[in-house]
Amino acid sequence: MRIDRTRAMWPQIAEEILRRIHSGEYPPGSKVPSVVQIANEFGVVNSTAQRAMEHVRAQGVTRSEKGMGTFVLRPEEREAREGGGG
Repeated sequence: MRIDRTRAMWPQIAEEILRRIHSGEYPPGSKVPSVVQIANEFGVVNSTAQRAMEHVRAQGVTRSEKGMGTFVLRPEEREAREGGGG
């Protein structure tokens, strides 16, 4: 993916991460690349990558575990977070 540097970069990166999650490239339960890895991949500073990941997390598709990383939520985990689980 090419970043359009004439527009804000973090939304573009967040959109790409979400696309990868929804396409199954990052399947449920898998670890998402770290902020440093994302920054390196897209050629941005860590704070831009961090903001993108905060947006992804706000969409309710990932969870972060201190010292472990960020993981794609399984469908049942998403439902539980949305209040629909059982």
